[in-house]
Amino acid sequence: MSPAQQRALDTLWPAFGLAFVPSPLDFDRVFGRRAPRVLDIGFGMGETTATMAQAQPDVDFLAIDVHAPGVGSLLKRIGEGALPNVRVMKHDAVEVVAAMIPPASLSGVHVFFPDPWPKKRHHKRRLLTAPFVRDLALRLLPAGCLHVATDWEEYAQEVLATLAAEPMLANTAAGFAPRPDHRPLTKFEARGLKLGHGVRDLVFRRRQ
Repeated sequence: MSPAQQRALDTLWPAFGLAFVPSPLDFDRVFGRRAPRVLDIGFGMGETTATMAQAQPDVDFLAIDVHAPGVGSLLKRIGEGALPNVRVMKHDAVEVVAAMIPPASLSGVHVFFPDPWPKKRHHKRRLLTAPFVRDLALRLLPAGCLHVATDWEEYAQEVLATLAAEPMLANTAAGFAPRPDHRPLTKFEARGLKLGHGVRDLVFRRRQ
């Protein structure tokens, strides 16, 4: 944790951080308005989340990660960019979704570059299991979008199969989707593309 990240955590968490509480979240109270809500799971250092929040001031973003330096980094970006439409949680996303996100409350869910846990013995740690995908689908509004991006080909194929097997979801493409304009090209992704690492986007919508 850098000194700047720690300062942001100390000074901005009271305004923009949310503690885990095992009861449904009142989004209108948390954000002080009624707006489309997007759940952003695993935001890393917060670059993409901050960019999207700045580009979409009419959308509220609930960003979740367990990495303290990343939480501090996103809070720093919130302060620098004056982003009132972002709230941050430092907790396990599976528990947050199960306990705090009301059914049919989200316009979108973003899971960008989740840990692929490449070793076979670690595959059980992967986030996007069938039960968790079902939980996410239940939290989406009709026509709400679940958007996953990964640069790990084998994991991309696994996620595609898992999402396609969920009856509440429908693919918006014939397989992988083009990168939507709203997902910024990160420095990490740009470096990977230069090295020949392909990125796969999966965009599924909840059926009506």
